Amino acid sequence: MAAPPLASLSPSRLPPSGKISSSIKTANYTQIPSWVSLKCNPSTTKTPQIQQGRLENVNLVSLCKQGKLKEAQEFLKEMDEFGVSVSPHSYEILLETCAKLRSLSGGRSIHDRLRRIVENPSGFLDTCLLQMYCSCGSFVDAQKVFDEMREISLTSWAVLISSYAEEGLLNKALELLLKMEVSSIRSKPTIFIGLLRSIVDLELGKQLHSHAIKTGLTNNVSMDTAILNMYVKCGCLENAELVFDQMLEKNAVAWTGLMVGYTQVGKQQDALKLFAIMAKEGFQFDEFVFSITLKACAGLEDLEMGRQVHGYVVKLGLEDNVSVGTPLVDFYVKCRVMESARRAFERISEPNDVSWSAIISGYSQIGEFGECIKIFRSLRSKDVVLNSFIYTNIFQACSAIADSCLGTQAHGDAIKRGLVSYLCGESAMITMYAKCGKLDYAYGAFESIDKPDSVAWTAIIAGCAYHGNASKALSLFKRMLASGARPNAVTFVAVFNACSHSGLISEAKQFLETMSSKYGVDPTIDHYDCMIDIYSRAGQLEEAFVLIKTMPFEPDAMSWKSLLGGCSIHRNFELGKVAAEKLLELDPQDTAAYILLFNLHASSGNWQEAANVRKLMAERDLRKEVSCSWITVQGKVHWFVVGDRHHPQTQEIYSKLKELEYSRSSSQDVLLSEEDALHNLPERKAQLLDHSERLAIAFGLLSTPSNASIVVFKNLRACKDCHEFAKHVSMVTGRELVIRDSNRFHHFKSGGCSCGNYW
Repeated sequence: MAAPPLASLSPSRLPPSGKISSSIKTANYTQIPSWVSLKCNPSTTKTPQIQQGRLENVNLVSLCKQGKLKEAQEFLKEMDEFGVSVSPHSYEILLETCAKLRSLSGGRSIHDRLRRIVENPSGFLDTCLLQMYCSCGSFVDAQKVFDEMREISLTSWAVLISSYAEEGLLNKALELLLKMEVSSIRSKPTIFIGLLRSIVDLELGKQLHSHAIKTGLTNNVSMDTAILNMYVKCGCLENAELVFDQMLEKNAVAWTGLMVGYTQVGKQQDALKLFAIMAKEGFQFDEFVFSITLKACAGLEDLEMGRQVHGYVVKLGLEDNVSVGTPLVDFYVKCRVMESARRAFERISEPNDVSWSAIISGYSQIGEFGECIKIFRSLRSKDVVLNSFIYTNIFQACSAIADSCLGTQAHGDAIKRGLVSYLCGESAMITMYAKCGKLDYAYGAFESIDKPDSVAWTAIIAGCAYHGNASKALSLFKRMLASGARPNAVTFVAVFNACSHSGLISEAKQFLETMSSKYGVDPTIDHYDCMIDIYSRAGQLEEAFVLIKTMPFEPDAMSWKSLLGGCSIHRNFELGKVAAEKLLELDPQDTAAYILLFNLHASSGNWQEAANVRKLMAERDLRKEVSCSWITVQGKVHWFVVGDRHHPQTQEIYSKLKELEYSRSSSQDVLLSEEDALHNLPERKAQLLDHSERLAIAFGLLSTPSNASIVVFKNLRACKDCHEFAKHVSMVTGRELVIRDSNRFHHFKSGGCSCGNYW
């Protein structure tokens, strides 16, 4: 039998007993529409009586549980109008709903109603009011309710003390605790557990632990676990171990709590030992146990142990669980086993933003930037929830492939979603714009940061150095010091690079000599290699050689490579031969070493020796990545390689190159580039016109407005002749050219280059 309309069950029509017939008892009251009114015909309301309207209270509770607080309040008014009383349970649910929705105004309205209608509210309702005010963050109201309570139950004490602790108001919480004990009310573990969860001060935690022992609240598994976790959070692992060892009963939370402590201080091996004991003793593992264990395996990069843990996961059927699958992905990424990471990711039934972030980070770490961007675009099209780490990885990917178009889109998208990670993401964005050739955008992003940290300062200094603007880089370094930010080892690498690309020898030397004493940063082999490079580029080869022999580190491949590069530029055959021999001893597979050695022999007229170098490269089948240049026009990337004739506009491109009529250097003056070496060392004279950046420049001249600058990216170092070609183009066309090679940016304008021919 269907339930009658609610209007037909107005108070005047209820049975005298106030009870509803059995047929109505079985009705599904939660299905009553929220729009149903208690209003009825005037004839039915002549003698209203206050009744306990069960059906009305059921509907009121139903509205609350659906989160329809506004409709519940309107229904409450109708109940008042018809004299239907509200049950204590309904008040409880109303206050719980206000707390859940954090509706302080709604909660105050219920409180006012209780004051007007209920003469002596029960202590139970007082506690509900107390909880509501605490949940809504109104501790002034909560304290007032608490102070006005006639009889304060232990539950009420616990609610207010725990709420103060969770809000970080520990002094208030401890003050109440002492007041409670003075009132001779015996505490219980739950109150202490709430306090312990909020404590980050070790001394305060020790005092609370001591007090818990005195009051006999220890030897309780939940209490002891909370004490253990408090010591872990405060960084006192020794005390955490003592508590753990003395526990009469240990649950999984205690074991994993100690494991978390071990991983936080770098004792991943000890965390794995605990996992092994748990497995031996037959503990039932949950998602959190696997999560922290895989984190320990990732920290150690222990692939074998991690795979054993993975076996446990599969055995228990938890591989598709996002809380386990995501740490699995992260573990394989940290161990650089991307195929396993990909398979683990694919088995997660519902990957979340952290899962996506882990797999994108993995592809970024192995240089698969195209895959990062592919995933990102897919996520955006599906409107999946993203996080700031994903955007930071995308900024890094765009930096690597110099995709300013996607980088700018990602930047705007991240701002719109509020997902630009403070400092970390902002620093990645600075680097992205700098490496995409938009130094003004990078500077704008930097200036928008309120308080840049060392990473952000380093990013903008490195960006200026990368663009050959040494004076700006050193000016920023001075600003960094004045701001109070401390430079780190990477900052000085950026500073040395700025000096290197501008020939600032004395400045660089002074930085190296005062790094430790003045700035508190101990020089590393990287800083000495930078100084060797600075000397070598400037032609001070003997000084570079002396530094190699006297520096407090064994020279590495980069030390000798920097010297060899300088010898090749300045044609010092004797010293270059020594550097080449040392370099090939350390890294016999370095293609650049053979190219530099070839150039040394060729520039000295030793053609037979030069031919032997070419032959040795061929015998060893030395190959590097294919040399290429690319340019973006109207959002589309156009790629070119040496001698490329696959572009749809090939004929126009070569006609444009011919039209420029650039007088090439003689073959005796031209040094071999990596671009030539990687294409089986063809005859230099026949290939000069075909270098990839020339093709990209010609296409840019054809495809962009006459007043627009042309921005070309190249994956290898630009050769001297192409550098001269770009200067020539900027002069005869009046166009500004920006070319990024593997070393730096070159800005060509009116026949000159920002590097001052010093690169």
